[in-house]
This record gives sequence, C-alpha cells and structure tokens, in this order.
Amino acid sequence: MSRETVAGTAEHAARPEWGRLNSRLILVNLAILVAPVVMFLADLAITGDAGLQALITLGSLFITFLVVSGIGLMRLFTTRYRVTEHSVELHSGLLFRSRRSIPVERIRSVDLTANPVHRLFGLTTLSIATGEQSASASHRLALDGISKADAVELRRRLIEARDARRGYAVPVEDDGPISELDWSWLRYGPLSVWGVGGVLIAGASVYRTLHELKVDPLKWGFVKDLEHRFGSVPLWYGILASLVVLVVLGIAGSTATFVESWSGYRLTREEGGMFRVRRGLLVTRSVSIEERRMRGVELVEPIPLRWARAAKLNAVASGLGSLDDNRKRRMLTPPVPRAEARRVAAEVLGTDRSLVLRAGLTRHPRAALRRRVNRALMWTVLITAVPVGLGLWLGPGLVRAGLIGGVVLLLVLLAFAVDAYRTLGHGMRGRYLLTSSGTFAHRTVALRQEGIIGWKITRTPFQRRAGLFTLGATTAAGEGVYKVHDVTDAQGIALAEQAVPQLLLPFLERAPRSAARG
Repeated sequence: MSRETVAGTAEHAARPEWGRLNSRLILVNLAILVAPVVMFLADLAITGDAGLQALITLGSLFITFLVVSGIGLMRLFTTRYRVTEHSVELHSGLLFRSRRSIPVERIRSVDLTANPVHRLFGLTTLSIATGEQSASASHRLALDGISKADAVELRRRLIEARDARRGYAVPVEDDGPISELDWSWLRYGPLSVWGVGGVLIAGASVYRTLHELKVDPLKWGFVKDLEHRFGSVPLWYGILASLVVLVVLGIAGSTATFVESWSGYRLTREEGGMFRVRRGLLVTRSVSIEERRMRGVELVEPIPLRWARAAKLNAVASGLGSLDDNRKRRMLTPPVPRAEARRVAAEVLGTDRSLVLRAGLTRHPRAALRRRVNRALMWTVLITAVPVGLGLWLGPGLVRAGLIGGVVLLLVLLAFAVDAYRTLGHGMRGRYLLTSSGTFAHRTVALRQEGIIGWKITRTPFQRRAGLFTLGATTAAGEGVYKVHDVTDAQGIALAEQAVPQLLLPFLERAPRSAARG
C-alpha cells in the first residue's frame, strides 16, 4: 500500500484512492494449494506405498484446498478499501457483493493480528471495530492481507483521523512501556488450571478422529508393547503412573501455551489516548483499548497462581465488542507477581497501588458464611448418597468407601467455604467501587463511579431467609454486571448510595408506619 493509498491525507482528502490487499496473498494461497501434495509425498516416503486409497485421499484434499485457495484469490482480486475524512469503506465480493462503511468518529479499536503463514510473507490482518456489543458484521471491518508496515501506518492515520473528527487529541510523553515481558514469569506458565484439561481434550479429539478413520490406536505396535510390559503391574501403580504422565504433559502444554501467547508482551500508552497490548510468538496480536473508555480493572487470582503469589490483570472497559470479544481482548498482563499486577493497575488507572488490595474492605455478615457452609454440606450429602445407596444394594465395602470419601469431601468443601467467605468484601476507595469474591479464582474488581449506570438486586429464597441480597453494579463495560454478594439490606443500600447518590433510593419501598411500629 503506497502512501497515496491511505486516503484522508491533506493532498488526497478530496478524492481518496482505493487500496487493495497485498499481492503476496497469492503466495499464501499457493502455499495452501501445495500442502496436500507435500502431505502425499511425506506419506509416500514413510510408507513406500502409493495405492488407490492414497490417490483418492490426495485428490479429495487437493480439491478441498483448491476451493479454499480459489476463495482466497477471489477475495484478493475483489476487495478494495479506502479511508476518507468521514468513513472507512470496504467493498468485496464477486457473486455476492458487500459494501460496508464505518464512520471514522465511531472507531473504538484498531487491532493487528498475524498468523504464522501471514508472518512468513510479511502480512497482517487489520481489524477495525466500533465496540458495539452486537456481533453484527456492520460494526467491524477486517483487512486480511496487507503488509505489516502498511497496517501500522494505516492504524496511525485512522486514530489521527478519528481524533480530528472528535476534536481532541491526547499528547503522550514516551516514558517507556508500562509493562513488558520478564522471562522469570515463565514459572507461572505451568500453573494454569487448563493444562491437564487441555491434554484430556486433545487426547479425546485425536482418538475420535482416528476412530472416524477406522483406525484403532490400541492396536498399534508400541501400544501393544507398553501393554505387554506394564500389564502385570498393580492397578494402583498403573493409575499413579498415568496421573504422573498426565500432569507432566499438562505442565508442558501450559508452559508452551504461555510462551506462544505472551512472547514479546508489551503494554504501552500511545498517542490518541490508547493503551496497546502486543504479544504472541506464532500468532502475533496487537490490541488497542481507549483510555477514556477504561472503567476499572479486575485482578484475578486462580488457586494455583494464588499459591505462588501471582495474579492476572484484566481491563474493565467499554468498546471491546461483544462479551466473547471482551474476554479475548481485555487482558492487560500475563500471569505476573501480584505486586506487578497492582503496579500496572495503578499505572493504567492513575491511582495508588493499594487500590485493588482486599485488606481494609468491609467484611460481610456471618450469615454469608453459614450459606457457604450449608452449601458444602448439601453437596457432600448429595455426592456421598450415590456410592452409599449403591453399597446398600451391592455390598458393605462400597458403603464404607462412600462414607470415607464423604468425610474427605466434607473437609475439602468446608475449607473452600471458609476461603470463599474470607474473600468476600466491598467498599469505596476514592472514585472506585471495590468488590471481591470467588472460591476457585479470587476476583477483585475496581469499578469507577462514572461507569455505574444502574443497580441490579437479586435475592433467592435462601438469601431472603438469611436477610441478605446480592447487589449488582451494571455498567456498559466488561462483563456488564459486577456483583457484591450476600450483603445485608443496610450494607447494600449504604454502598449503593455512597457509590452513586440518589440512583437507588427512588426505587426503594418504605415500610408503612404501622408495620414499623409493630
């Protein structure tokens, strides 16, 4: 994309020219097209057999990849875009033509993403979004296949054009990055709770795929050899060895995921009042968040990270798109030391580092603890009843195992109940509403007063009996509602009035005088 391609400059503002996707996309599609041939040659080199079945498979793959490449080439030759003083326009399609336009002043984010194939050919994808929570395609445009240099230049010009249309610009002094990757944080990579789950999901997916192809991995030679070698070991030893292998694979997978996701991580504040998060090894990502749309932060501490005194920091901001888009784009840091997460929160919000500390928050009533203990007892009884009930039918051994397991489960759930109660807290610190809760993951949210647009009160029959309710602060940012769980009527009303005066009081029903006297 030449300098003249990016319309909206002073010399081309009147008649902006159309830009096209980079011609290097032809190489990308050719690489896709030769992939089945490479796979066939690799299979031929390994097996030495080029039978009819292999040729049929090659033909099927070649036709599939030919269709994919044809669609890609059609998109390359039919896609045009331009930026005017007022809008970004994208025209594409041959048989089904699409004409889309986004007003410049409505642009909320300009993100860059490059997968491994794009990076190989020096290309990237530039995504422009208005930040609407709807998943409609009219709220976003994607230029999939422009050079990295052109994407960076176009991003800069779009932000400048947006600020010019809005009539403001935010000068930023370059004091260096707010945060960047420290490879000592790699020690937190294995602590992801999804590592083992990912191994199980991957294993199940591979087995299902092989099963669909009429391939039984249990009949492979090395599997038979393992079965022969370890078939005579005790059952408990086999289970223990399997668990060890599963955990080791999970740790390796979690570490690899950390490296791929957070290599090159850098959080900066840029011109135009934008926070920019860049990260990724194989797939590079560059996410933009408007500073003026920041409504707060969320400090997340899952159990493994909490044991290591680490946490993750998310942005609570509007303009990040739908709920699913928000969860993908809100991350401000990888798993980092807790002190580093608090420092970044203070830098981003311009507050003191103690903002997201749970210490000093208002404790919740003991009735909240009783609710969690009762919940632990209920689940213990329900889960224990299954083996005990079967034991009454099948034999006393199962009854004893169920009772022992029930006692252990009760102790674990009671520990979680106490921890969940100790995590509860709320309060006001300056202009921010603080709320803390969670069991498996402690979440501390700092939400700016101006971001609260309403209150949502929920009360279950059990809460009503305990004299409690859950107060939800509704906002156009982040998850939409941030809850203060299990507070008394006095606590909840006082907090709502302190956070946003006169917003909740007009909707409260006052008890009649006769009832109050009684």
